[in-house]
Amino acid sequence: MTDLNTRQADHPIDPQFVARWSPRVFKDEPIPEATLLSFLEAARWAPSAYNAQPWRFVYARRGTPHWEPFVGFLNEFNQRWARHAAALVLVISKSTFTPPGSDKEVPAPTHSFDAGSAWAYLALQASLSGWATHGMAGIEHDRIRNALDLSPEYKIEAAIAIGRPGGDLSALPEGLRARELPSQREPLAKIASEGRFAF
Repeated sequence: MTDLNTRQADHPIDPQFVARWSPRVFKDEPIPEATLLSFLEAARWAPSAYNAQPWRFVYARRGTPHWEPFVGFLNEFNQRWARHAAALVLVISKSTFTPPGSDKEVPAPTHSFDAGSAWAYLALQASLSGWATHGMAGIEHDRIRNALDLSPEYKIEAAIAIGRPGGDLSALPEGLRARELPSQREPLAKIASEGRFAF
């Protein structure tokens, strides 16, 4: 997975952060449920405001009865490549929580932020385990909400494709093949400043 990785960190960090990237082509290899659950276990330990843990994950593995409906939760563009993944995971967050010492649900303003931290933990655990993840915003929100019978306090955040990296590039639509490389990042000075908003 890192053969084509030309990323260089500007400051000292663990190599896992530049090794992880989001391919769209995967080997034709099923994922054992125990392996997928280990990624979700890592996500479970992410930080959250008030320890509210607003993240929820609903998944399907290729080859199971749940697979085709989950592929149908993706938009047409993502269906073309993500149907070859080993698993699809929906990330959902609960937009309310019960504060410590209270018995009343109130809005949770950081529910999406916290769910994002859980997704990052999942992605890093998968990468450390030799698997790849690709997050997707291109999903059918209404179809997911109806199919899963989600109540209004649950927000559909994204979907994740998971598979073993290193598949056949020709399986991708031609327009995506040239993009099958680890992407670069903006310089740190462009995203971080001390004491003032300088962007």
